[in-house]
Amino acid sequence: MASSFVAPAEAPRDIEAINAQEQATQFPYWNADVAFNLGSALRTRLAPAPKACVIHISTISTPPHVLFHSVTNAPSSPTTLDNDYWVSRKRNSVIRWSASSWRLHNQFEGDEEKFKSKMGLGERAGEYAIHGGGVPVFVKGVEGAVAVVVVSGLKQWDDHMVVVEELAKVCKSL
Repeated sequence: MASSFVAPAEAPRDIEAINAQEQATQFPYWNADVAFNLGSALRTRLAPAPKACVIHISTISTPPHVLFHSVTNAPSSPTTLDNDYWVSRKRNSVIRWSASSWRLHNQFEGDEEKFKSKMGLGERAGEYAIHGGGVPVFVKGVEGAVAVVVVSGLKQWDDHMVVVEELAKVCKSL
């Protein structure tokens, strides 16, 4: 029996609430098994979604050490190479500003030009995205993020919340 898609809760739009949400899930440890379990949980949850999604988990290093990468299949709305470009851009934003791409979206009121200007990005603006779905992974006792989880394919606020909700579930299980 096929399961049905469980829609995520509504994403907060308040910067402080989003920041608190990012900091709320701090793993006791992080390794490839945890990343795989998280990626598998995301894929299971997103498989019945009405749109296909890309799920990507990698370290913050450059080049990234990819720990999990998968797509879901929705024949009426398949993933394309464009989804991977979105993953890369969201990932870059999370790493550079140590914030979720959803927090950045709300901080700049979704205004790409304001973001580009304020951050002095110039010609490199296209390397970053302020659209929800990229979330940093934190470990207790470790300064800064250790990894990035990105989902691309749903509405940006749903991309964000699916990641946040599954991060919390997997962290709680450790």
